[in-house]
Amino acid sequence: MHSLPLVEGSAATTSLPSATARRLPSWLKRNLPLGNEDFFTDRLIADLGLATVCESARCPNRMECWSRRTATFMILGDICTRPCGFCSVAKGIPLAVEEDEPDRLAEAVVRLGLRHVVITSVTRDDLPDGGASHFYHCLLAVRRRVPSATLEVLTPDFMGDLGAVDQVLKARPHVFNHNMETVPRFYTKVRGRADYQRSLNVLRHAKQSAPDVLSKTGLMLGLGESRDELLDVLADLRAIDCDALTLGQYLNPSFKHVQVARYLPPEEFDELAAIARRMGFKQVASGPFVRSSYHAEEMIRP
Repeated sequence: MHSLPLVEGSAATTSLPSATARRLPSWLKRNLPLGNEDFFTDRLIADLGLATVCESARCPNRMECWSRRTATFMILGDICTRPCGFCSVAKGIPLAVEEDEPDRLAEAVVRLGLRHVVITSVTRDDLPDGGASHFYHCLLAVRRRVPSATLEVLTPDFMGDLGAVDQVLKARPHVFNHNMETVPRFYTKVRGRADYQRSLNVLRHAKQSAPDVLSKTGLMLGLGESRDELLDVLADLRAIDCDALTLGQYLNPSFKHVQVARYLPPEEFDELAAIARRMGFKQVASGPFVRSSYHAEEMIRP
């Protein structure tokens, strides 16, 4: 779900490479936010030496979210151990885990005045627990500094290690998110070493282990999936009692990444949202610019 579409403003336009930009439909153009609040967030994150998925994944909502002084923190470095075909996060050999990162993250939460905190990470298959203990310490650090904040994690699959899932849940996040990303047919091409059933098992275990925690997942659309394939995934998710769902348009970060097969119009996203709600999802966010943590605080409201 990570790339940068056209953003229209009064004086400037940011765009993808020309071949991609030429075929972007009108609904994938956005106005630049007014003011310069995004510079405050940018400088704060840089000063504290933190990474965000907003930057690393080239999220199209970055300027909007940063102008509202909110961001999705990406812990455990900015180098991922998995070469997924859809994502622009750097791949390679990660650096050592920074032990003071939880405290720096908590300081950012205080300075930004966040009421809802979303923490994600690169995939760290090089670590024995996949980074689960670091998630745990980051959550505790934020809770110590801002006990009133609601906490959301967006985790990797931990290679199916359910003990790692339990380690994260020990910190009592309010939302446990793990993205399915796409339909099973595209896993090899899009998600590399991920496994569809493994991801389902992570979400199933999280819900069974912590029934009071909102379980959440996201899918990016436009990769060539059929309506029946998508509905089958939604049925699988409801079968494991997944609570919340995000659906957004896939936009390839570059020509080296998996290419977009189709741009879904906004009304189709609305239709899919209605279907998902009828299937029993408690919370649904569906639209071309929807991403896993976009307006995430709104999804935990009753």
